Amino acid sequence: MKIPTFLLILLFLNNNIKAQELSAQVVVNSDLVNQTNQQIFRTLERSLNEFINTQVWTNQSFQDQERIRCSFVLNLTSYNSDRFEATLQVQSQRPVFDSNYDSPVLNFLDKDIVFSYQEFQPLFFNRASFESNLVSLISFYAYIILGLDADSFDLYGGNSYFEQAFQIVNLAQSSSQSGWKPSDGTRNRFWLIDSMRSNSFREYRESLYTYHREGLDQMTQLPEQGKTAIMKAIQQLEPLYQRRPNAFLLQMFFDAKVEEIVSLFSDGPAVDFDQTESILRKIAPFFTARWKQIKA
Repeated sequence: MKIPTFLLILLFLNNNIKAQELSAQVVVNSDLVNQTNQQIFRTLERSLNEFINTQVWTNQSFQDQERIRCSFVLNLTSYNSDRFEATLQVQSQRPVFDSNYDSPVLNFLDKDIVFSYQEFQPLFFNRASFESNLVSLISFYAYIILGLDADSFDLYGGNSYFEQAFQIVNLAQSSSQSGWKPSDGTRNRFWLIDSMRSNSFREYRESLYTYHREGLDQMTQLPEQGKTAIMKAIQQLEPLYQRRPNAFLLQMFFDAKVEEIVSLFSDGPAVDFDQTESILRKIAPFFTARWKQIKA
């Protein structure tokens, strides 16, 4: 039977369309800005949502249900003409196998956001050049989200995405914007991607894989085995603490995971949690009050 030409065209198009990788929600909060006309903030929010959710970030094929759920909350602190100052809270989640639960992977606050934007200005990402600080900021965190998600499914699976984030940092350093250079602080975008790519911090990425793939993904069928793997993931972070007690990535890991860890080990089958709790109190002392609430 001869297939009509228009059906062949549709089949070709369907096989060559790559679904977007991120399912993002962007919120622009202007409560701290003294501005009567809110239209530009609404336009900015709409433009950022369209940019993130329509940009194809990789050459991988993502099914619609595989899109990574994430959020970007831009809290504006100052606005004058076309100059914005803000903080940016970036969060991402990862589905857990055989469940309807999404596990938090990233919960990061960037306090050093300054950018220029004119209403209806097009947002365009060019991998080979620095277009604007706003585009570079959002694109950088898009690749961080992609890299962490890939790492949670495949050991060091996020390498290619972290390399793209590194390229964005390199290109942005040619601008006068802050947060992209090693001299701009100790917990900025430069140090974030530098740590991700460094073998000195490999335990963070190894723990991310163990925690999710060997731990959470087993919880539905084998909850005790899953908990044991999650304890192993936490213990994997101890050598990193011993080398770098103030490691950027240790804080980032527990900023995302503290509530989940408390919940996981306060419910379900009992496990011997004493050693893991001792490690948590040592490597994440900023959450000691929360660790005390665990009823393993």
